Amino acid sequence: MTEVASDTWRYSVPTTGSRRLPPDPGYGKALTNQGYGFEVAVADLIDNSIDAEARNVVVHFLRDDERVTSLLIADDGLGMDDEALDDAMTVGRRRDYGNTSLGMYGTGLKAASLTHARSLSVISRTRRSRAAGRKLTDAGLEDGFRCDTVDRDYAQSLIDRYDGVIQWQGTIVRWDRVHTFETVEKDSTERFLSEAIGRLDIHLGLYLHRFLARGLNIDIVVEHAHSREELEHIGVEPLDPFGYKIPGRRGYPSEFTAPIEGVGNLTFKAHIWPAKSKLPGYREIGSPGQRQGFYFYRHDRLVQAGGWNGHRTAENHLNLARVAVDLPTGPGSVFSLDVKKESITATPAFTRGIEKALDEKGRTFRFYLDEAEAAYRDGASRSEIQRKPVVYPGKGLDPKIRRTIREELPEKSGEEPIEFSWVLLPEDRFFDIDRENNTVLLNRIYRNTVNAGRRGGLNDAPVTKTLLYFLLEEFFTLGRFEKSRQDRIDYWNVILLTAVLNQRDRFSD
Repeated sequence: MTEVASDTWRYSVPTTGSRRLPPDPGYGKALTNQGYGFEVAVADLIDNSIDAEARNVVVHFLRDDERVTSLLIADDGLGMDDEALDDAMTVGRRRDYGNTSLGMYGTGLKAASLTHARSLSVISRTRRSRAAGRKLTDAGLEDGFRCDTVDRDYAQSLIDRYDGVIQWQGTIVRWDRVHTFETVEKDSTERFLSEAIGRLDIHLGLYLHRFLARGLNIDIVVEHAHSREELEHIGVEPLDPFGYKIPGRRGYPSEFTAPIEGVGNLTFKAHIWPAKSKLPGYREIGSPGQRQGFYFYRHDRLVQAGGWNGHRTAENHLNLARVAVDLPTGPGSVFSLDVKKESITATPAFTRGIEKALDEKGRTFRFYLDEAEAAYRDGASRSEIQRKPVVYPGKGLDPKIRRTIREELPEKSGEEPIEFSWVLLPEDRFFDIDRENNTVLLNRIYRNTVNAGRRGGLNDAPVTKTLLYFLLEEFFTLGRFEKSRQDRIDYWNVILLTAVLNQRDRFSD
């Protein structure tokens, strides 16, 4: 045997054998403390739906009279049989990921779910297999990673509950004993749901905007667990961070090519937003400082929304600068993605390459940043009309309308949202207001007429409700209710009731 001098450097450590070291049950604690935010966790689960070729996904909040009880995510993807379910629930088991798969590490389903819920159940069926399910709990993790088998009859009954989504195949992920739900005060449930759904709508719309634009349907629904009454229904719309109509500078967006050591030539698009834009793709993505910078995509899924990744620090005069980067598909050591798929770490090779980048006209990246700064300064010098703040609308008005109102008008702080509800009123009243509960009351007698004979829903009659909102918004923040304001409500009722009855007569002709 040849001896090796002690001062001879080895570029790899030699070994003499190996042994299997399965994870200690205590690893379950680390698995359930990965720092997933609620919206990030739900998006990670929908990644699995997309990988399963789902076209329709429903994020379903179930509640009773007091609290939110469970969260379920149902999709119409390819589904899983018993063997695939076992693989999916095995901690660290990596499936075969395709070239365009969104999954990466084999931990997302478990880590994302058990960070928020003490119980995770997955129910699924394929075209060739019966409904089956597995249940993993925090106690099961501590008990040697024990996974329980869901009763097949119950699995089928849950599949049947979602027959509007799942016909021949699909999967349901169910969270129970959710930490956040259990800590919400009973009288704060409505506010919690409104805020949680709003944040989730924006997050999914942003990070999955390319899939939504291509036809993926994601609905967020709130339903009473026992009566099955639908209490809220939002269709997630794509929130394109590059969705302006006219750029903030002529000649943009521009495609750059950067030589990245270890990657090769990397192409990316540099955009300049128009100043003072009110479009949701600009305003609803964090603070201005967070919005600027690089937007990294992996297989069309946004994995970082803003930030300069060591190239520079955020500055106000670069608020209009956004850069879309599609990550290379092959293996490499320059870019690494965190397990939550929320941020990219890039080595200094990326920064060096960006400094050398040129666009098709030979312009440097530094020139692009100067152009973005000039667009910001030009916009800042232009005067802008200050619009009067309003109380924002809430439940009962279509979310798309609510979002547009938020885009166009500033919010009057400290006020509860104005809701809309169909109730039984006297025949000579088309509407009334309930100032104590911040609600516009519409007479249920005329609902069918307003909806042109169609079945009404939570967000029906959008034009009627929007016009009433603009008529009545100021009435909910005034102090003493003067007789002149009540008089306006009275004569508006007379006129609108005449219009509704006229419309009903036209239907009957």
